[in-house]
Amino acid sequence: MASHPRELPDSRHAEGGRQAASARGGEIQPAAADHGRLPALTLAAIGIVYGDIGTSPLYAMREALGAGGVLPLTEASVLGVLSLITWSLLTIVTLKYVTVVLGADNRGEGGILALASLVHRSLASPRRRGVVLLAMIGAALFYGDGLITPAISVLSAIEGLEVATPLFEPYVLPLTLFVLIVLFLMQSRGTGRIGVLFGPIVCLWFLTLGVLGLVQIVQTPAVLRALDPSYGLALFGSDPGPAFVTLGAVFLAVTGAEALYADMGHFGRLPIRLAWFGLVLPGLLLNYFGQGALLLADPAAVANPFYLLAPDWALYAMVVLATAATVIASQAVISGAFSLSWQAVQLGYLPRLEVRHTSAQTIGQIYIPQINWLLLAGVVLLVIGFQSSSNLAAAYGIAVSAEMAITAVLAALVARHRWGWPPAAVVALFGAFLLADLTFLSANALKILAGGWFPIVLALAVFVLMSTWRRGRELMLLRLYRGAPSLGAFLTGLSLRPVTRVPGTAVFLTASPEAVPRALLHNLKHNKVLHERVVVVKVITEEIPRVADAERLEVEHLGGNFHRVLMRYGFTEQPDVPAALRSCQLGPPELLLEETSFFLSRETYLPSARPDLSPWRERIFIQMANNATDATRFFRLPHERVVELGSQIEI
Repeated sequence: MASHPRELPDSRHAEGGRQAASARGGEIQPAAADHGRLPALTLAAIGIVYGDIGTSPLYAMREALGAGGVLPLTEASVLGVLSLITWSLLTIVTLKYVTVVLGADNRGEGGILALASLVHRSLASPRRRGVVLLAMIGAALFYGDGLITPAISVLSAIEGLEVATPLFEPYVLPLTLFVLIVLFLMQSRGTGRIGVLFGPIVCLWFLTLGVLGLVQIVQTPAVLRALDPSYGLALFGSDPGPAFVTLGAVFLAVTGAEALYADMGHFGRLPIRLAWFGLVLPGLLLNYFGQGALLLADPAAVANPFYLLAPDWALYAMVVLATAATVIASQAVISGAFSLSWQAVQLGYLPRLEVRHTSAQTIGQIYIPQINWLLLAGVVLLVIGFQSSSNLAAAYGIAVSAEMAITAVLAALVARHRWGWPPAAVVALFGAFLLADLTFLSANALKILAGGWFPIVLALAVFVLMSTWRRGRELMLLRLYRGAPSLGAFLTGLSLRPVTRVPGTAVFLTASPEAVPRALLHNLKHNKVLHERVVVVKVITEEIPRVADAERLEVEHLGGNFHRVLMRYGFTEQPDVPAALRSCQLGPPELLLEETSFFLSRETYLPSARPDLSPWRERIFIQMANNATDATRFFRLPHERVVELGSQIEI
C-alpha cells in the first residue's frame, strides 16, 4: 500500500485533510474509472446486475392474469396489466433507479448502507439515529430478497419442462436444487469471472426475449395500445379491488432494481446505464408486449405465456437458456448480499466476517464464505418448503417494495442536503417515487398470509442481530475503557517511574486511541517490561467507500518512543495493518516486521448479573462475538508475530 503518512500535532489539520479528500474523491467511480475496460464491464454488468429483473418475464404476466389472479381474462385486463408493467419499468426502474438513484452513489459505491452513510454525513447528530434505523431495516429487508430471488427464478425456469410434458414433473425440484447448489459453489471464483462467463449467455437471453416478443407483436399489433397509460388507470376505474390486488403481481416485473443499485460498486454507474438502455429495457418491453399479444390471440396461453410464446421446436432450448439466465438472476442478489454484508461489518452493524477479494483490477468484487453458505441453506429450505414458483411468488415482493420505499426516503435526503435541490423539487419527484413504492407495498401486504410472512420474519431476525450487535458493541466499549488511564497520564507516570525496555517494536491495536490499551497494561503487569518502541494503532472506518492514500495515516509522536497511529479505511476496504505500518515515519531504528510483536486483547464475554441488554439479546451478542472472524486474519497480521492477552468481560 503506497500510503503517505502525515505528522499532525493539531487534530484540526486532520479534519481538514479528510474533508479535502472527500471533495476530491466525490466523483470517482473506481469500477468504471478505466474506460478501456468499459465493454467488458458492460458485458459483466449484463450478466450480473440484470439477471434478476431479466427473468421476471418468466412469471410476472402469468401471476397477474393466470389462475392465481383475481382479474377476469379479458382484453381490457390484458392491456391494463401490460400498461401497468410498462410504466412501472419506465418510472421505477428507468427514472428512479437508473437515472436518479444511481447518481446518489457514495464515491462509486451503491446499496442501502452506502446511501445511508452518505446521508449520515450530511445531517446533524439528532437526526442521525433515524438514518441508522432506516439503514438497518433496509439492509435486513435486502436479505429477504436475496433468499427468494434464487429460489423463484431457477424454479420457474425448470418448470418449463412441465410445459413440454408432465413426465418431467417429479424432476423439477431435484434439478432446481442441483442448479442452485452448483451456483453457490461457484461463488468463490468471483463475480467478475462469473459475469464474463455468463454475460454472453444473458445477452443472448435478452435478444431472445426481444425476438420472441417482436414476432408475436407483428401478428397482433393491437397490443401496442397498452403503451397508453390510460389502460392501466382504466382497470382501477372498472375493478378497483381486483386491480389493486393485481399490483402485487405487477410488481414482480420490477424486482431486481435494488440489486441493480447494490451492485454498482462492482461495475460502475456507466456500464449499468449502457446495459439498461441498450439491451435490457428493449428486450423486456418487447417480451412483455409479445406475451400480451399472445394472450389477446389465445387466452388459454395464460397457463404459461412465456414458454408458450416460443415455438414447440425451441421449447427445450428455451428451458436451458432460461435456466442459465436464472442462475444469473440469483447472482445479482448474491453479489449484492456480499457487498452489503461487508459494508455492514465495516460500519459496525455486524461482527467481523472473512472476506476474499476476487479481482485485482476491480474494487468491490468480493466473496464472503459465511454469507454464501447461509444463503444456500436458506434457498434450499425455501425450494423444499414452497415447492413451486407460484407459491414463492406470494412471498416475493413485500421485502423489496419496503426497501424501495426506504431508498426513496434516503435518496430524497441526499437530493436535499448534498445536491442542494429546492424542497419543492424534492417533494415533487421523490414524493411521487415514495407514493408508488408505498402503493406496491400495500398491495404486496395482502400476500402476507400466503407466504409474505417469510421475508418479514427473516428481515426481523436480521434486524435484531444488527441492532443487538451495534448496541452490544457500544456497551462493551464503555465497559472496556471505563476508568482506563489516558496515554498522557500513563507516559507521565513512566517518566517518574521508568520500567525496563527491551529491544524491538510492540504494536498494540486499540478501539480507543486516547486510553492505554488493555493488552499493554496486561503485558506490563505480567512481564514487567516495555518494548524499546511502542506503537498504539487505531483502525478507523470512514463513511466513504475508499480513503485516499495521502489521507490513510496520521502519526503522532508522544515522547519516550511512544507513537500513536490512526489508520483510516473506507467501508469497502480491507484493513492491512502491516502494510500501513511500513509507510509510517517512526524514526530510528528501522521498523522491521520480523522484529515486531503485535499485541491483541482477546475478550471473553460473560453474562452479567445486571446486564445492560435484555438477557436474550445478551446471549445473542455473546454468540456473535465468539463467532467473529479472528482479528489476526481480519487485520492481516502475521500470525507468528501475534501475542494475544485474554480477559473476561461481563456485558
